Amino acid sequence: MTTDQTVAQQTLPTAPDAPAAESATPAPEPTPAPVPAVPTTPDVTKNAGDTELWVERTGKRQYTGRSSRGAEVLIGSVGDEGRFTPGELLKIALAACSGLSSDAALAHRLGDDVDVTIKVSGMAHDTEDRYPALAEELVVDLSSLDPAARERLLTVVHRAVDQHCTVGRTLEHGAAVTLTVTGER
Repeated sequence: MTTDQTVAQQTLPTAPDAPAAESATPAPEPTPAPVPAVPTTPDVTKNAGDTELWVERTGKRQYTGRSSRGAEVLIGSVGDEGRFTPGELLKIALAACSGLSSDAALAHRLGDDVDVTIKVSGMAHDTEDRYPALAEELVVDLSSLDPAARERLLTVVHRAVDQHCTVGRTLEHGAAVTLTVTGER
């Protein structure tokens, strides 16, 4: 029997020589310990590590994305040299998340200096302003592994990405998005 299938049973102790009394009051059932409330929806007003994220308009259809840790990314339209489009950033976030999720397994089996490239692509739907599908390709040299070790590593990599890539899981399951416009009236 696996741990997931284990069923806990409780037996109340009785005195070995106690006469069976038909009118005896049964012992009260023990009160289960209270289960702490677990929030079902994370706080949408916060980010991991209390990092603040924002974009600032820097020109016509150009923005700079910033974090309170000092990171910056230039954002613009297709064709703007040196800038990512928001859709490209979405795709890069997906590829980076897959890389970070699988990095420990890859480095453990192939070495800390393993070269990994994750390519990502997908076209926006012509009329719906969304990406109906995205494709990732994780490129890594597995030639040093025998076939069994290669299959084990591929299984571990897929499991790591499936279970721990927050961006991919969000895209697969969807997320509620709210927009609040703040300004003087």
